[in-house]
Amino acid sequence: MHTEMLKRWGLISFILLFTMAAIVGCGTQEQQSEAAGNGEEDVIDSNDNQQIEEDNSSNVNEQVDEDSGQNFPLTITDDADREVTIENKPESIVSLQASTTEIVFDLGLGDKVIGVSDYSNYPEETQEIDKLGGQEINVEKILSLLPEIAFVTDYHYENAKETIEQFEEAGITVVVVGSATSFDDVYGDITMIAKATGTTTEAEETISDMKTRLAEIKEKAEKEVTDKKKVWVEVSPAPDIYTTGTNTFMHEMLEAIQAINVAAEHEGWVSLNEEEIVKLNPEVIVTTYGYYVDNPSQDVLSREGWAEVPAVKNEHVVDVDNDTVTRPGPRLIEGVETLAELVYPEVFKK
Repeated sequence: MHTEMLKRWGLISFILLFTMAAIVGCGTQEQQSEAAGNGEEDVIDSNDNQQIEEDNSSNVNEQVDEDSGQNFPLTITDDADREVTIENKPESIVSLQASTTEIVFDLGLGDKVIGVSDYSNYPEETQEIDKLGGQEINVEKILSLLPEIAFVTDYHYENAKETIEQFEEAGITVVVVGSATSFDDVYGDITMIAKATGTTTEAEETISDMKTRLAEIKEKAEKEVTDKKKVWVEVSPAPDIYTTGTNTFMHEMLEAIQAINVAAEHEGWVSLNEEEIVKLNPEVIVTTYGYYVDNPSQDVLSREGWAEVPAVKNEHVVDVDNDTVTRPGPRLIEGVETLAELVYPEVFKK
């Protein structure tokens, strides 16, 4: 009897111990599950730990810009055909060309710009930013500002290589922006600058808008311009008169609006004498220097020996904002729209 009682108590003790172990085990599992749900450390095997460490190690130095989806560091090829690595999205920028300044502001980076070229005059905010020279760079000023990135011109790269090297040794990332002569060149520069600054989304919007507006002008001109006008473009006044031949923005714009550039047999910016110009018999004369010459149209109309030139005879002499027709930036589309209205008011001012 005594032996039987001991066996029963032993069995009961075993059952109680088993039940308690099960309860403790369930509690441990619940705590682990709850910890995992709250982001606490999971209990995982060594293989899982190793895999996570490998995955994380590949992203240690990678910065993703949420707005553009770009990964930093990244490498671009600038207009000097150099591979340039940008470690992080730039927070401080120097622009040594007016057109680049306009592009940077258009991309929404105005608050990052700490220095610009002497010729940067748009937008208005540039008036309050440190000026750093033109072709001759204020090296000491730039080194004192120590921007994360500096956009220079191909002129600077070709003629001031020691300065470029000095900037790079100081930790400044230097990107060369070349001379653009066409809308496609401008689209390329906008794209490159955007990649370097993590603003590709903004660049796509700007380029899309420019292309759409240009296409609309071309379509309207092709449909409604029935008599192409001969146009003389004057980018500097007498006595040293310069014009724009092929491979210039003005030539591309004139083609876009179905006008004839009377200087098309020349390339680039060229100088012609007054006798040569008169013989071209332009029907419209467009000047681009009204920003520094008072009443340029009147100067042209009063020139001796020009009375029989159709543009002078019909007083079709107009001035256009120089920056919008020669500066390779987002405002070029404004220039071609204005040019269309000035040359063909009967078509584009309806």
